[in-house]
Amino acid sequence: MWGGPEDEKRRAKMNIPMTIRRLRRIMPLRSPRIAVAAAATLLGLAALAAVADLQLSPGPGKPRAAAQQTSTSGSTSDPQQPVLLASEENDVADAPVSTAGLGELRPKVHLTPASGWMNDPQRPFFLNGRWHLYYLYNEDYPTGNGTEWFHVTSTDLVHWVDEGVAIHKYTRGDGDIQSGSAILDVNNTAGFGADAIIVVATQQLNGVQTQSLFYSTDGGYTFEQYANNPILRHPVDGADFRDPKIIWEAEHSRWLMLLAEGNKIGFYTSTNLKQWSYLSGFIRDDLGLMECPELFRMTVDGDPSRTTWVLATGANGFNYGMSTGYAYWTGSWDGTNFHPDRAEPQWLDNGSDFYAGVSWTDPRQAAEEQLRTRYAIGWTNNWDYVRRLPVDEWAGNHLSLVREVHLKDIDGRLTLTSRPIDAIGALEGNQTRIDERLIGPGETWAVPQPPSPAYRLRASIAQDPSNPTREVRLKLKTDGTHFATVGYDFAHETAFLVRDWDAIASQLTEVYRQVRTVHVRPHNGIIDLDIVVDRTSVEMFVNGDEHALSAIVYGANDANGISAEAVDGRAVIRSMSVTRLTPAPPVR
Repeated sequence: MWGGPEDEKRRAKMNIPMTIRRLRRIMPLRSPRIAVAAAATLLGLAALAAVADLQLSPGPGKPRAAAQQTSTSGSTSDPQQPVLLASEENDVADAPVSTAGLGELRPKVHLTPASGWMNDPQRPFFLNGRWHLYYLYNEDYPTGNGTEWFHVTSTDLVHWVDEGVAIHKYTRGDGDIQSGSAILDVNNTAGFGADAIIVVATQQLNGVQTQSLFYSTDGGYTFEQYANNPILRHPVDGADFRDPKIIWEAEHSRWLMLLAEGNKIGFYTSTNLKQWSYLSGFIRDDLGLMECPELFRMTVDGDPSRTTWVLATGANGFNYGMSTGYAYWTGSWDGTNFHPDRAEPQWLDNGSDFYAGVSWTDPRQAAEEQLRTRYAIGWTNNWDYVRRLPVDEWAGNHLSLVREVHLKDIDGRLTLTSRPIDAIGALEGNQTRIDERLIGPGETWAVPQPPSPAYRLRASIAQDPSNPTREVRLKLKTDGTHFATVGYDFAHETAFLVRDWDAIASQLTEVYRQVRTVHVRPHNGIIDLDIVVDRTSVEMFVNGDEHALSAIVYGANDANGISAEAVDGRAVIRSMSVTRLTPAPPVR
C-alpha cells in the first residue's frame, strides 16, 4: 500500500462503489435496526454495480490493474497477469474537517508519528531482546508525495521507541518505498550474512511498481540497496503489483512470496530472495482492490492434531455489508495453490477502521504455541475519509493496539478471534467498578466518567427476564450533543458501533456514518464487552475475543462522558468497570 497526496487520491475511491455511495447520500443509516433493514437492498444494488464500480481505480493520476471476471471461489491455476484499466475521478472532497471545538487530538496509548503521515504497518521481527516494527511514513505530508520505512522498537509491543527512517524514499532509485516484508535471514540464503535483515518491498516510480531488495547488517537500523534491483518486475507496466509478503516454507526449503495484483493474489517462490518464479494466483471479482496479503498456518482451538491454513488480504467488503478491512479464508495450501473452505470471506474486525493488517508469531515461544497464537496490528483508518480527518502537526493516523489472535471453531465455522495483548494491562490504573445495575425502559444511566481520555470499559450485559430489553446502548465521548454508541441488539443478536452523532460525522461521508455490526450469540444470555477508548478511536471486543469492531471516533472538546440505556424493556448490567489507561507515548 502507499501514502502521500498523489497516491491518496489514487486510493480514495476503492472503498465504496460510486452508485452505492450516491444512494447512501439519500438513505442515511442512523441505527442498527435501520441498517439491518437496508442491508439487502444495498447489497443487491452493489451486485448490479459490481462490474462498473467495484473495480474502480484508486483515483486520478495513476492506473491500476483490471479485476478479471472469474469465480469467487478463488481460481488458483491461471498464470495470466492483470491488464490495465483507466482511472476514474475522485468525487470525495479533499478539505480536512476543522479542528475547532475538538480539543487535543493525539491518542494516548496508540502509536503515532511525531509529525507527518503514517499508514501500513510492516510485519515486525524480534531480535536482540526487542521487537522491530516499520511503518509507511511521509514526513513531507501534505505537500510532498511518497512513503518510506520508519522504524520503531519495543520490548512489550505497548511502549515504543522511535528509531528514525530506516529506508528513505527517492534516494535509492525506483521511487518511494511502499509495503513489503522484513525477514531475519538466519541461514544466509541471500548471501548478505547470517542474521542479516532482508527487506523486499514495492517501489513505485512514474506509476510503475516493482519489487526491490534492501539489506541490513546492523540489526535493521540502516539498510543498503541491492545492486541488481529491482528483483521482480510486472510484465504489465502500470498494473498493481505490490505489497510482497514473504514466509519460509521449511518443508520445501524455499521462500514463498504473496503479491497483491489488483483482484489477484499471486504466489511466487525463491531459494535466495533474489530470483523469483511464479506459482499460481488466487483471483476474486467481488472484493475490489486487494492489498497486503498474507498466508499462515494455525491450529484450531489449540489442538495440535488439527491445523489449517489462512489466506488474508486487505479488501473492499461492500458486497458483504462491510467497509474495507482484513478479509480472510481458511483452507488448504498444497504447495502451489490455496483452496478455500468456503467462497465467502470472513473479517478479523467488522469495524470500519482496521486495515492493512499484518500478523506474526513470537519466536521465543515453542513451535506448538506459535501455531496456536499469533499477534496482529493494523492501520486505524479508512481510505474513504482519511484525508478529511482533523489534523494538526501529524496527519491524524495511528495504528491499532497489538492483538492476540487465535483460530477457533465458533458455531461450526473456523474463525479468527482477537483481543488486546495482555501487556496492555500494564497501562491500567485507577478503576471504578459497578457490581450490578438494573436499567429500566427508556432510562439513561450516567456511568462514572473516567479521569483520562484513554480508558478501558468492561461490561457484562443481559436482559431482565421479566421485561427483556431489545437493545442495550452505551454512549461514549458524550457531551450531551455529540457521542458514539456501542452496544448489543438482543433481538437480532448483533453487536454494533455507531458514530453518526460524533463531533465530525455530519461533515464526512456516509461511509463514516455507516453503522457497523457483527452477529454474535450471547453466552448463557450474557454479552461481554471489552472496549478500549482513546482520544480518536474505539476498539471493542465482544465475548472475550470472538469478534471485534474498531473505528475512529471524535468527541467534542475532549468530552469523556459515558451513559447506558435500555430500549423497549429492562437491561441488567451484571458488572462493569471503567479503568484509566496510563499514557504510553513513543520515546522520540
